[in-house]
Amino acid sequence: MRLEGYRPGLYVRIEMENIPAELVENFNPHYPLIVGGLLPSEEAMGYVQLRFKKHRWHKKILKTRDPLIVSLGWRRFQTTPLYACHDRDARYRALKYTPEHAHCIATFWGPITPPATGCLAVQSVSSRSDSFRIAGTGVVLDLDKTANIVKKLKLTGYPTKVFKNTAFIKNMFTSALEIAKFEGASVRTVSGIRGQIKKAIKNPKGAFRATFEDKILMSDIVFLRAWYPVKPPKYYNPVTSLLLEDKVWKGMRTVGEIRYQRKLAIPNNADSNYRPITRVEKHFSTINVPKKLAANLPFKSKPKKLASRTNKTYDTKRAVVLSGTEKKVHVLMQQLGTTKNEKAALRKQADLKRRGVYLKAKAMQESKSAERRKELMKAVYKKVGKEEAKAAAANEWRSRPKKKQKGDGDD
Repeated sequence: MRLEGYRPGLYVRIEMENIPAELVENFNPHYPLIVGGLLPSEEAMGYVQLRFKKHRWHKKILKTRDPLIVSLGWRRFQTTPLYACHDRDARYRALKYTPEHAHCIATFWGPITPPATGCLAVQSVSSRSDSFRIAGTGVVLDLDKTANIVKKLKLTGYPTKVFKNTAFIKNMFTSALEIAKFEGASVRTVSGIRGQIKKAIKNPKGAFRATFEDKILMSDIVFLRAWYPVKPPKYYNPVTSLLLEDKVWKGMRTVGEIRYQRKLAIPNNADSNYRPITRVEKHFSTINVPKKLAANLPFKSKPKKLASRTNKTYDTKRAVVLSGTEKKVHVLMQQLGTTKNEKAALRKQADLKRRGVYLKAKAMQESKSAERRKELMKAVYKKVGKEEAKAAAANEWRSRPKKKQKGDGDD
């Protein structure tokens, strides 16, 4: 046994220490126990990354940071995974929900598990389930104990003062400390003018100085695109169903279940509602060219300032006089157009007449086929009726009482 180990079929006695008292008190011999072992490296805790996919038979999509009960290796625990997708630029971008028919990256706080370990996730371990129980499946990807997941951050600000290519921007940050973190970051206006954050200014609080490629307008909106790191919550709750008497374990509820049980309405954020966008059309002022500059310009580039006229000009009121050849060409084109229109009208009338004859013949054919079908159905129903009458008469003759014969009396 020391060399080969214990062969299958042998009874082995295992002694365990430091077991909770509830396991002994609520022990049920009819409830099987599975005994497994862990390596020393698997007892450490950290962020586990999975290639995860929602099960196709599960009715609902999974929301990020909603509790899930995960069966991973020898452990079964409840955690709050954070879903992300892998961008092209080697960045893990946070997702609100799992994709419908694709894999994603699920990151949660739990025991460090070797790569290529299978994972199964459910939302409840109760004995009753109204729908398909398995919420998703996955496989462990990485042993890294850190998680670099980011989400989009878009900050907007408005100019307070504009000096040529320099402008003071407000309402983007709340303090000078935040501005110091983003010094040198690139900003952009809605009109597409790029700029850079320079330094914070004293007043108003949270305003800064920025330089741009060109002079911006006071009506421009300046925005900053950045990425904000997001970390999954460190929540690890092992399923201790063996310590309970009825073996029904209930963990943390989802936000949707809490709202449903307490009859709470979903909070409505007015800023998140869609509303119609009305854009005011801008009317730009005319370009004023100085007289000295206009005098030096060539005639083609000089500004033509034409005053509005009330009387007709020579170009609008002059008569067009055709020559003899032009008149003949004009008359010939009119004659050709008239002939073409006449031919098209005659062709259309012929098509309508031909279609009318065709529709009339088709209607007669359909009426005849309907009459034949009607006569055929009459014959079929007549035959079926006779057979049903014969069957009813036969049943009636069989069911009538028989007459007593002589000698068949009671003894």
